[in-house]
Amino acid sequence: MTSPSRKAALLCLLLVPLVGGAFAIQERTAQSGERLFSQVLSLINDKFVDSIEVGSLYEKAARGLVTELKDPYAELYSPKQLEAFNQTTGGFYAGVGMQIEPQDGSIVISKVFPHTPAEEAGIRIGDRIVGVDSLSTRGWKTEQVSSKLKGPPGTKVTARFSRPGNNEPFTVQFTRRVVRIPAVPYAMMLEGKAAYIPVTGYSETASEEVAQNLQRLVGEGAKSIILDLRGNPGGYLEQAITMSNIFLPKGKEIVAVRGRGEPDQVHVTTTVPMVPTLPIVILTDGYTASASEIVAGALQDHDRALIIGTTSFGKGLVQSMYRLDGGYAIKLTTAKWYTPSGRSIQKDRKLLDDGSLVESHPDSMESDSARKARPKFKSDGGRVVYGGGAITPDVIVPYDTLPTVEQKLSRALLSKQQDAYLALYDYAFEQKANVKPDFTLTPDMREEFYQRLVKRGLVIDKKDWAAGIRYIDRTLDSKISSIAFGDSTAKRRDLHEDRQLLRALEFLKKGPTTRELLALAGNAPAPATKKANP
Repeated sequence: MTSPSRKAALLCLLLVPLVGGAFAIQERTAQSGERLFSQVLSLINDKFVDSIEVGSLYEKAARGLVTELKDPYAELYSPKQLEAFNQTTGGFYAGVGMQIEPQDGSIVISKVFPHTPAEEAGIRIGDRIVGVDSLSTRGWKTEQVSSKLKGPPGTKVTARFSRPGNNEPFTVQFTRRVVRIPAVPYAMMLEGKAAYIPVTGYSETASEEVAQNLQRLVGEGAKSIILDLRGNPGGYLEQAITMSNIFLPKGKEIVAVRGRGEPDQVHVTTTVPMVPTLPIVILTDGYTASASEIVAGALQDHDRALIIGTTSFGKGLVQSMYRLDGGYAIKLTTAKWYTPSGRSIQKDRKLLDDGSLVESHPDSMESDSARKARPKFKSDGGRVVYGGGAITPDVIVPYDTLPTVEQKLSRALLSKQQDAYLALYDYAFEQKANVKPDFTLTPDMREEFYQRLVKRGLVIDKKDWAAGIRYIDRTLDSKISSIAFGDSTAKRRDLHEDRQLLRALEFLKKGPTTRELLALAGNAPAPATKKANP
C-alpha cells in the first residue's frame, strides 16, 4: 500500500508536466490567434471592395473585442467620447452652459444650466441652434455642435438660434467660462426641520456640495436629514467614500473592493462625521445605482440610516479607466464591491443584441417570498439586511401608479412628445411674469394650454382631458413653478404628490432619534453594549 506522503509526492510530480503542457497549449493558441487576426486584417485591407484606412480597421477590431467581452459596462472611448464622459462624471466643462440633443434633424436645447452664459442670455429649452460662428449647423451631429461651442474660458463664440413662434432667427455672442453641473441642484428645509438634500450623481464635487448644503441647513436648525438618491446613477467611487465620511463615525468600514489577482481594498472612514447623531432617511428607487448604493448600503449596515422607497438598481461592480495611446481610453469591469456586512448587491443581467440590459431573473425583490429566498446578513445592531441583488429598503413605498384615465391622457401627449413639450414650455415661460409662488391654476390656464396643444396637432378628446385634469394640473404646475421660481419651489408645490418623501417625513416626525427611527420599521438594532472601565 502506498503511504499518504508518497501519494502526495506522486501527485506533485504529475502536476508539473500538466501545468507545463497547459502553458505550451496557451502559447500555441495565442500564436494561432495572432496569425488569424493578421491574415484577416491583411485580406480586408487588400481585397475588400471599399478601401478602409488601416487605423480605422484597428479601432473597429478593438471595439469588436470589447463588445465580445459581453460586459455591459466595458467601453472603448475615442478622444471625443472620453471628453464627453469626463464632463458627465466630472461635473465641469468650459463652454456656454447648454445641454443639446438631436430632434427631427435639428439640434435642440434640452437643458440650460443655472448661472451660465446661456441662462444669462435668455436661451430657452426648445430653442434650436441653426449656426455657430459663420457656419450653418444643417446636417451636423450633436458632437460637432458641442465641440464648436466649447473652448478655453474667456474666449468668444457666436451662435444663431431659432425659436418656435418667432419668425426670425436671433444671434447671441457668448463668452465661454467654466460651467459647473451641480450634483445637488437645490437643498431645503421641510416640515419638522428635516433637511432635504437631493443628489443627482457622484461627480467630483458631489460630497463637497452635500457638505456645504448640510452645513447651511444644520445652521438653520435641522433636526433630521433626508438624502434623496432616487434616480442617482452613481459616479466616482471616491465620492461615495467621502460622502459616507460625512455621516459615519471614524474607523467604520464603507466598502470592500475585491478584484482578480489583487488584494482586497477595504475603505474606512477617516474623519469625524459632520452629523454624528441626526437621524437620516435615504430615499431609493430602481434607478439608484452604483456609488449611491455604496452610500445607502454602508449607512444601512451600520444602522445609521433608514432606507425608504423601492429596491435599488443592483450594480455591485467597479469599473476602472485605463488611458491608451492617441487619446483613447478603455473602461473595464475590474472588481466587485461588498457592503460592510459582506453583501454583494450585484443583480445578474444579460446584455441583449440591441444593447439593452435585462435582469436574468426578473423579480421586484419586494415580496416576502422573494426576500426569504435571498441571503441574509446582519447590521451592526443585528438587524436583518438582504444580499443577492440591490439594496432592499427597510420600508418599501412604491410609486403611485397613474389611474387609467390619466394613463390615456399621458399616452396622447407622448404621441407627439416634442410638440407637447414645446407647447408646455412656451406657455410656462410666458406665465413666468404673471404668477406668484403661491399661484393657483385656473380653468382659463388649463384651456389655454389645451388650445396650444391642439394648434400643434395633438388630438385630445375633451372628455379625456376633463377626466385626466389632475395629471394636467401636475404637469402645468411643475413646469410653471420651476421656470418662474426654481426647482426647490416646484418641489415644495409637488410635495403632496411624493408618497415616498411624505412617508420619510412621517417616520422622522415619530422617530426623533436614529434608534427610534429604525425601531419604527420593525427591525430595531440591539442596544449598544457599554464597555467596562479597565
